[in-house]
Amino acid sequence: MGKVGTWVPCAAGMSSYAADFVARVTARNRLPLDYSERSLRVVDFLVDGLRKGGADRERARETLFGLGSYVGEVLVRRAGAVWLEFDADQRAYFGQPVGVRMPDGRVWNPLGKVLNRFAAGTPEESLQTFWLLLHGRARRTRRGDRHARDSAG
Repeated sequence: MGKVGTWVPCAAGMSSYAADFVARVTARNRLPLDYSERSLRVVDFLVDGLRKGGADRERARETLFGLGSYVGEVLVRRAGAVWLEFDADQRAYFGQPVGVRMPDGRVWNPLGKVLNRFAAGTPEESLQTFWLLLHGRARRTRRGDRHARDSAG
């Protein structure tokens, strides 16, 4: 469970799945998938490349799921989200088995967001924009921001 190449519909395996996906796709390429907010621009680029390359959704399913797990993991690491298994109503609504819950209790569907980007290919479906407009992120305190700045330099 949690390995790339297998379907992982449970929340407990999503962080591991994302890490395995990143290791696989960056092994031969120097893709900056570093779980930063900036890296979501790379996800937009990769999804757009799949579309322009003529991949259909079924053929790209595993890659899209991997990119969606990566986007979710960015939310976990950078915004304080946690992976959760959707209940039956959420599964029906989102069309996915898992998503993330933000610190304020809002639920988001990063896997579906990647699929929307693939289907539409429009700037409105950008993963980077999704981050910028994301509600419910954990907020850093002034002291925490200053500490992070001081530690970095």
